[in-house]
Amino acid sequence: MSFSITVEEREIAFLAEDKNILNTLERENIESHFHCRDGFCGACRCTLKKGTVEYSEYPLAFIGGGEILTCCAYPTSDIVIEID
Repeated sequence: MSFSITVEEREIAFLAEDKNILNTLERENIESHFHCRDGFCGACRCTLKKGTVEYSEYPLAFIGGGEILTCCAYPTSDIVIEID
């Protein structure tokens, strides 16, 4: 099953081989901040406006309400995110 990610008014497809949202953003040349790629630093933190995600490994960085880390999250529904 494939889900869509809407970011910056652009809808893109999340592909299973991407493994996480950050990889999808990179594949589509959408600029996003990141540093560690493992959920430790929180640099890839963004706002989840709609939808649901799960984590391949629960991140150690602080995540506030309504926030996700794109480096280790993958969608479990169509999602809308806002990159800060």
